[in-house]
Amino acid sequence: MTVGEHLETFHGLPVFTLPEPPEDGSRADELPDAAGVAWRLDCYQAGEIPFPELWQSFTDRVPGKDVRALVLGSWWDDEYTGLRPALEQIVADAHRFPELRALFLADVTGEECEISWLQLTDVTPVLEAFPLLEEFGVRGGDSQGLGEEPLSLRPVRHEALRALRFESGGLPGQVVRAVTACELPALKRLELWLGVSRYGGDATVADLAPLLAGGRFPALRHLGLMNSELQDEIAAAVASAPVVAQLESLGLAMGTLTDTGAEALLGGQPLTHLRHLDLHHHFLSEAVADRVRAAFGSAGTEVDLSQCRRLDGEWRYVAVSE
Repeated sequence: MTVGEHLETFHGLPVFTLPEPPEDGSRADELPDAAGVAWRLDCYQAGEIPFPELWQSFTDRVPGKDVRALVLGSWWDDEYTGLRPALEQIVADAHRFPELRALFLADVTGEECEISWLQLTDVTPVLEAFPLLEEFGVRGGDSQGLGEEPLSLRPVRHEALRALRFESGGLPGQVVRAVTACELPALKRLELWLGVSRYGGDATVADLAPLLAGGRFPALRHLGLMNSELQDEIAAAVASAPVVAQLESLGLAMGTLTDTGAEALLGGQPLTHLRHLDLHHHFLSEAVADRVRAAFGSAGTEVDLSQCRRLDGEWRYVAVSE
């Protein structure tokens, strides 16, 4: 996934954007099988209509009982508004979608709205309204303080969730702490884009401690702690973290990783059991990058060291911030 392009697939299904309603008001337009695609709702691409009208059109034209995946694009048609009213509508109609297994909020590119300007809300009601949800993704966070409320999450227990992803240029520490306090016995994939303090990313390495200690998510096999200005400190914490033993893949990409963080990984616990180690977008010297490749690649671990960024003085930057 990138923030520069819309999703093409989600939850193993091709993404299909709901087109404008038929001009004659009929329901006879040709649409794909409801269960065969991830339905993307976008107010602009549906003729710049308000979200309540788009939602009504969707529920009229597509049998909700068969929908398995839903992707929300721009929920505003003219004047930008926060997510809460649209999310409340989706949650209120949860009973219409008994087979929904995946939901992605804010499939919005930077050209449509910068990630740090996306005004989100408390997303906990999604997990409460859809107890069979298996995949949940969220993009944004309103680090500009434009909305009535910031992105937030309350600790919950959810039996079915297998994949959880927060994409942000500045993920609030409150969200990180709530994630680590959730009970998610089926969770296999967790990815957090932590971002930078300038855009609201105030999470600390200490906030990650319950997660890194292991045992919180017994089924976890992929962990991504990414896009952080604290990437060296995170790498050092991960190097001795008990949770690593249960992982099959680890992502420390998109952030400000330097030789300091890489040396911590090289000198820490064995990582050669990992199938994949993602370090793309980094600030490693060629010599240390070669050592990482040799140490992990020779053991069969696939290492992604693409997008090498050279240090310009002391200035380092994450892949996604504003």
